[in-house]
Amino acid sequence: MFCEEKVLFLQQKANNKTELTIMKKPILIPEIIIIIFLGILLFPNESHADPRAQTVNFTCGTQLKRNSTIQVSNFIANMENISAQIRTAGFGTAASGSGADANYGLAQCYGDLSLVDCVLCYAKARTILPQCYPSTGGRIHLDGCFMRGENYGFFQEYTGPNDHADCGNRTRPDPGFHDSARSGLLHAVANAPNDNGFTRKRVGVSGSGKGSVYVLADCWKTVSASGCRACLENASASLLGCLPASEGRALNTGCFMRYSDTNFLNPVPGNGRSRGRIEVIVIAAISAVTILVIGTFFGYYMWKNKTIEMKRKGDVEKLAKTLNDSSLNFKYSTLEKATGSFDEANKLGQGGFGIVYKGLLQDGREIAVKRLFFNNKHRAADFYNEVNIVSSVEHKNLVRLLGCSCSGPESLLVYEFLPNKSLDCFIFDSSAGKALNWEKRFEIIIGIAEGLVYLHENTRTRIIHRDIKASNILLDSKHRAKIADFGLARSFQEDKSHISTAIAGTLGYMAPEYLAHGKLTEKADVYSFGVLLLEIITGRQNNNRSKTSDYTGSLATITWKKFQQRTVDELFDPNLIQHNYDNVDIKNEILRVVHVGLLCTQEISSLRPSMSKALLMLVNKEHLPAPTNPPFMDEKRMEFNDMCENMLSPLDYGNAASIASISQSIFLPR
Repeated sequence: MFCEEKVLFLQQKANNKTELTIMKKPILIPEIIIIIFLGILLFPNESHADPRAQTVNFTCGTQLKRNSTIQVSNFIANMENISAQIRTAGFGTAASGSGADANYGLAQCYGDLSLVDCVLCYAKARTILPQCYPSTGGRIHLDGCFMRGENYGFFQEYTGPNDHADCGNRTRPDPGFHDSARSGLLHAVANAPNDNGFTRKRVGVSGSGKGSVYVLADCWKTVSASGCRACLENASASLLGCLPASEGRALNTGCFMRYSDTNFLNPVPGNGRSRGRIEVIVIAAISAVTILVIGTFFGYYMWKNKTIEMKRKGDVEKLAKTLNDSSLNFKYSTLEKATGSFDEANKLGQGGFGIVYKGLLQDGREIAVKRLFFNNKHRAADFYNEVNIVSSVEHKNLVRLLGCSCSGPESLLVYEFLPNKSLDCFIFDSSAGKALNWEKRFEIIIGIAEGLVYLHENTRTRIIHRDIKASNILLDSKHRAKIADFGLARSFQEDKSHISTAIAGTLGYMAPEYLAHGKLTEKADVYSFGVLLLEIITGRQNNNRSKTSDYTGSLATITWKKFQQRTVDELFDPNLIQHNYDNVDIKNEILRVVHVGLLCTQEISSLRPSMSKALLMLVNKEHLPAPTNPPFMDEKRMEFNDMCENMLSPLDYGNAASIASISQSIFLPR
């Protein structure tokens, strides 16, 4: 299969609601209307109530995948299998593969959900569970359904070390409520194992209390009756420990149990069938206009999707032309052989969406192979975007794309191999930082600036990188800078002042006007460049409290205050000046770079220089204007981890997901 066919195939499959997606995408109100409307047509005997798709608990295993290619393929196959079962039975299991590479999956909706609600709840769960990657297992409890995946057969398990109760924060001190809750829980333990694992109960509050207690219990259908009873007994005991809380949920390995003083129960699907049919008839008879409106909306929705699909097809055709014109196609088998079948020993780094490996081609060329696992519409779009942009530009300070492969089980991007990893591995490491004296750091700074000037001003369309940071600056054998990772880059025509786009990038490096309003201009890259300059000079990572413990605020704020006090040299990285501390010219050069960094990080975007102007400021001795204040950043809400310590590759998309930190690339819908 050619690359263009594969990307189109992935984009088409991404529209199928049963397919795997790695990012949480909120279901929009129009989508819910369409799903419910289709649900009435497809399931006329089912009533729609509340899918209870709120996430209660989400945990991932600690064991990492061994052969990611096989395990991801098995996981996707199980997802498709379970999806088909959920639509017809509200429950599903699947198993694929064998040994350590196997994947076992289970999903179940609680007994009071209709099939329509079950599909909605399951759709939410299946977008969350993949976030456990690269762990081999995980489980998610929603208020309406449960889902679990592992690399071993767990179907008969009913107890485990992670079993616990989630108690509410509101209390009911009246004794009558306690007695009624206890009665309802004991009823569930006694009745559920004999009633297909499911029961529900409403118990009026005794004594002088008011209201009722509502109880639901459900065991997984793979658990035996005795296992179900034991699971519910444990769940009941833990929930009794929640009292006097007004509600509680037991999240156990083999069952789910909940009590509350608020009625969260849906009408039993079987009892609502006639009513559901009557509602459809009444709507058709009384409100033909409403049906017409829904039909019109549905037609518009389909037309809009068709238009989007045609645009995507056009994008794929552009990609196909780029690939064919540039001879970028690599055979999957070629790259597999070059990396030693993606041998762990050749791994350069790992992030949330893939792993980067070192490879050696038969002609002796060393390469870096970015291996993408989750081929949903977001990743397909980023794949197209990166191939399209990087293959269309060529500059000594931009990492060079050698090609791609889409014929195997995952998409691959092939880059030139750069032996010295990324800039953050040096400037944030006191030992490795000794390799970069001032002359080398200044050369790196100029190289980054020249690369950004080329992107902003010397290409057919302006290109904004959107994720300039130390981990995305690769260093060659002579420590010369090359800008990498164009997955988030955007291009636009000269006649446009800005792009309104979804917010994406890394907190701490994102310009305030872009973060607040989503208006993207070159000044967003200028801001990121300014932050990077301050990091190179100080050896401190922006908003990293562990390395700025003596101060408060972001690195830009700290530097600006010190600059105002004429004590900014207190922040200099000791590795930077240890051999040249008494050299006045070098010290003035460093101060000039700090000054330019502060000009680039000013809060008001119009005051920031263009990249070409910033480059002139760095190399010329012209007078520099006084910088105004940078934006205020709350350090307590923006903690950063060292990218190198976590073996993240700068070639990976945004270095996301493998560090539980806000330093990772973020994607916010507009």
